[in-house]
Amino acid sequence: MYIMNGRIRYSECDEHGTLTLLSLLNYLQDSSTFHAEDLFHGVSDLSERGLAWLIAAWQIRIGRLPRFCDHVSVSTWVHSMSKTLSSRNYIMADENGTPLVQADSLWFVYDAALGRPVRIPNDQHIYLTGDKPLDLPPTQRRLSVTGTFDPAPEVTVGELHLDTNRHVNNAQYLGMATDAIASCLGDQTEHRADDIESICIQYKQQARLGDIIVPCVQAQGRICTVDLRSPDGESYAVVRIGLRDERDCTPADEG
Repeated sequence: MYIMNGRIRYSECDEHGTLTLLSLLNYLQDSSTFHAEDLFHGVSDLSERGLAWLIAAWQIRIGRLPRFCDHVSVSTWVHSMSKTLSSRNYIMADENGTPLVQADSLWFVYDAALGRPVRIPNDQHIYLTGDKPLDLPPTQRRLSVTGTFDPAPEVTVGELHLDTNRHVNNAQYLGMATDAIASCLGDQTEHRADDIESICIQYKQQARLGDIIVPCVQAQGRICTVDLRSPDGESYAVVRIGLRDERDCTPADEG
């Protein structure tokens, strides 16, 4: 198990002083990146071989989000690995060790020259340490997208959205989704981040510099689903956000 310690920065918080969802995802991603670097199997090592670890899906369960100046730790470990898919868990805890957020993620190794996933190299099995998985439901590789969706303002991919692979960073899709929900539903769903209980994300294809992303939003009861599409309707990513039991994101004229 790898542990990354940190403190919530002002720049990572929303107007209420709570860690934003985008920043939360960055904490989780960064812990796994540092894990790889400290095992000398980091970004540069894989890049020289034309390979990269990419995320296929997230499942995130939120008990409570930390606030500005809070001390936190993020623990991460790979609990299982098949020929082509790796499952990695995370726990964000407060300074007393109390879990705040638990997450599972599905990863694969991508070969840039071939343009597709490949078998996980043997040397990447170093991440398997025997730590048990969290008690979470199986992470869904595919999120269903059916019914009526309302389009939100489109987004043009800029340099600020990109990572070292020159495609949109995983966390940026979550930021686009939350902006789209706010744009489509407005005052009807003026929820704080602490109202959010779960996040599931499926990544379907890579968006690159200059691409147009059209977020399409569906709100039903406690669930908001955002399909981040290309102008021709092909999905880049699907983001599903679940609110706590007492909350509802259905627009007033539909509820």
